[in-house]
Amino acid sequence: MTRGTDDFYGTVVRREQLTPSLVRVVLGGPGMAGWGAGRPDATDAYFVLRFPPAGAPYAAPFSVAQVEAEHPRALWPAHRHYSVRAWDAVAEELSVDFVVHGDSGLAGPWARDAQVGDQVVLSTSHGSHRPDPGADWHLLVGDEAALPAIAASLEVLPAGARAIAILVCDGAEHELELSTPASLEVQWLHRTGDPSDADLLVDAVRSLDFPDGRVHGFVHGEAGEVREVRRHLLGERQVPRADLSVSGYWRRTMTDEAWRRVKRDWNAEVESDVPTA
Repeated sequence: MTRGTDDFYGTVVRREQLTPSLVRVVLGGPGMAGWGAGRPDATDAYFVLRFPPAGAPYAAPFSVAQVEAEHPRALWPAHRHYSVRAWDAVAEELSVDFVVHGDSGLAGPWARDAQVGDQVVLSTSHGSHRPDPGADWHLLVGDEAALPAIAASLEVLPAGARAIAILVCDGAEHELELSTPASLEVQWLHRTGDPSDADLLVDAVRSLDFPDGRVHGFVHGEAGEVREVRRHLLGERQVPRADLSVSGYWRRTMTDEAWRRVKRDWNAEVESDVPTA
């Protein structure tokens, strides 16, 4: 097997159930050597995990390029994007938080069932966002999928900074303790299973009494929800585009594959929501 230049092999060294729906898997081992080289100084850093389809004639560790050269597309590994929760440069261990909803999805069930010693193929990381130390305050809005990046952002804020986090989850038992040197105000919103759940985040942001000064915003999560928050922040609050990081990680009613196919068009549509003055 010829290892690709972007192939790394993570071995499960620890697994922790953080909440009923959030699992942390720590990947380490010799296959992670060098993974942190050139890693972006970003709190929204992400990477790709590769999973062979059911019945594939290969298993981790494998070379992605070799598999794609030797097998039909139907046998190529599926890929999923995940956020870096933490990287321990000394131990060369990567912490990844997975949202698990039963047997739904691909990576969630893998993380739920992961055992120490299991291996997975992953790529290097990319990312661009980091809280602006020049901002007067920070607004972080999202759901469980955005929690790793939001938690990482909070941890790098300096003492004396002000942050407001508005987060949605399935109930009090799904809330996660967040740590930061900054002064933090957290508002947890709980879904009820009603269609109005889609309005929880934007309604909370609309109701927020904005502090004085320039805000630096991070709004990530379900595509429809973050789009409405973005529209409000740009159009009604007049927050400059340059002071916002907005991304739809997933979309309700769509599989991951279907969402990836339309996400480029969705991004273009979102840009037209609020015309540039």
